Amino acid sequence: MPATGPDFISFQVRDLAGSQAFYERYLGLVRSPAGPPHAVVFRTEPIAFALREIVPGTDLASVDQPGLGVAIWLHATEVQAVHDALAADGRTIVSEPVDGPFGRTFTFADPDGYHVTLHDRA
Repeated sequence: MPATGPDFISFQVRDLAGSQAFYERYLGLVRSPAGPPHAVVFRTEPIAFALREIVPGTDLASVDQPGLGVAIWLHATEVQAVHDALAADGRTIVSEPVDGPFGRTFTFADPDGYHVTLHDRA
């Protein structure tokens, strides 16, 4: 049987509680009651997004940017407001907001350095 498409995305993070707080505060994500104790699974649709403790053998400190070469885009309803909150708190903005085919779009770095792009056109 062929694969049918992406079904789950997770980031390995250094500080699970801190990363959870970041995504809840700035993106408004809500934790799902589902998920193992070593991970935080958020209620996102259509694809689940999660944070998990680092898997043995993974060393995030040894890379300049985790996930280099992978593009993670999340839909948001208030892209400019999220940008403004991140910028006001001194968080890293990788690319400033622009309007394009995916609506208002910008990219930020999360606490571990993963680059995440938000857009507002579904």
